[in-house]
Amino acid sequence: MTIQNIRPGFDDPVMRSQSTFRKVLEAMSHPGRIVDIDNTPEGLVDLSPAATAVCLTLVDFETPIWLDKKALSASDYLKFHCNCPITELSTAAQFAVIAAPQELTSFETFNLGSNEYPDRAATLIIEVESLSNAEGVTLTGPGIEHSAKLSVSGVSENFWQQVQNNSALFPRGVDLVLTCGKQLAALPRTTQVEV
Repeated sequence: MTIQNIRPGFDDPVMRSQSTFRKVLEAMSHPGRIVDIDNTPEGLVDLSPAATAVCLTLVDFETPIWLDKKALSASDYLKFHCNCPITELSTAAQFAVIAAPQELTSFETFNLGSNEYPDRAATLIIEVESLSNAEGVTLTGPGIEHSAKLSVSGVSENFWQQVQNNSALFPRGVDLVLTCGKQLAALPRTTQVEV
C-alpha cells in the first residue's frame, strides 16, 4: 500500500457517516426508493461515490468484506479508511462489494444467515448502471404502502429471479444495497418482486 495513492475519505467523517447512515436507513425502510447521498467522497476508479460512502459508513475493523475482481482495486483504500479485513471467502463476509454485477450468478454464495441468527447474513453492495422508479418490476412488502416500481440496468439476466429466490428464504437471505453515481436503493430480503 502506498499512502500517496490513497484518495481522501469523508471531509468530515463523523457528520458524513451519520448522514449516509440515515440515507441507507431510509432506503432500507422504503425498499425501491431511490435516495440521493450528498457530500459523498470522490469515489474510486471502480466504485461510485455512493458505494464508497456506504462502505465508509458501514464497514469497520469488525466487519469482514469481500470484493469481486473488479472491486479489488479498492482494497487498499478500504483497509486504510475502514481498517476492515478483506476476506477471500464470500461466505465469511458480512459485506460484499460487487462492481461487476453481470457476473453475479447466485446470492447463495454469500452468508444467508440462519433461522436462529438471520442477522448474521451478508449485505451486498451492488454497483449498477442506472436506477429508476419510472418503470420496472413491481415491489411489495414491508415499508411499501401499496407497491413500488424499480428499474435497474447493468445486472445479470437472472438478477430478479435471484431477488425472488432470496425473499423466499426469509428470515434468511441477503440484503441488497444498489448504488449508482450518488444514488442508492435498497432491497431487503423481505421485499417481494413481481417481474
